Amino acid sequence: MENQGKLYIIATPIGNFGDITLRALETLKSVDLILCEDTRVTKNLLNHYKIIKPLKSYHQHSPLRVVKEISELLKNGQTLGLVTDAGTPGISDPGNLLVSQLVKGGIEIVPMPGVSALTTALSISGFPTDKFIFMGFPPHKNKRQKYFKEVAEQNNTVAFYESGHRITKCLQELNHVLPAEKQIVICRELTKMFETIYRGSIKQILEQKIDERGEFVVIIN
Repeated sequence: MENQGKLYIIATPIGNFGDITLRALETLKSVDLILCEDTRVTKNLLNHYKIIKPLKSYHQHSPLRVVKEISELLKNGQTLGLVTDAGTPGISDPGNLLVSQLVKGGIEIVPMPGVSALTTALSISGFPTDKFIFMGFPPHKNKRQKYFKEVAEQNNTVAFYESGHRITKCLQELNHVLPAEKQIVICRELTKMFETIYRGSIKQILEQKIDERGEFVVIIN
């Protein structure tokens, strides 16, 4: 339908507000409604750039009816933007589920490239990136042992996310399965004031005092 709206997938900063594209800012100003993971987080970004727009919550716990509501808005000609709390929507984020449903409905999806914690971390890892595997977040409880065994068995660079309150447990679990020669880069709070990069073997990493506050990207080769 010619009068259908578009959904813009808009990458936002992972910490430093300066890491947003001019195109993303113009799009945030122009859309009718912004879909966001946490309205409070998105409002902080919009306030920083003096952008006033209506917000609608969309996250991993949103019921199916919210997807239907979004679809109806688009079919009725509204133009929407989708953002996550930080980074590119759809990367370990429910945005990909929304996009999948809207594509089936014939809605036009427009990518707005920008920062991602994954590519930011890979860029400073020093590891080969012509081939790598991204494994999202480790399971919280069940299947963690299987997950880390799969990580250890990869021949290419492996990257995954981990939260602060599980990073120590993660390293202890990696210590049981990683070959001694494997090298690790841990990126903490990328682009933020307390950004920290840890490097070394699993033994060397465990000997360092890892600050558990914040979000982490772990890269292994």
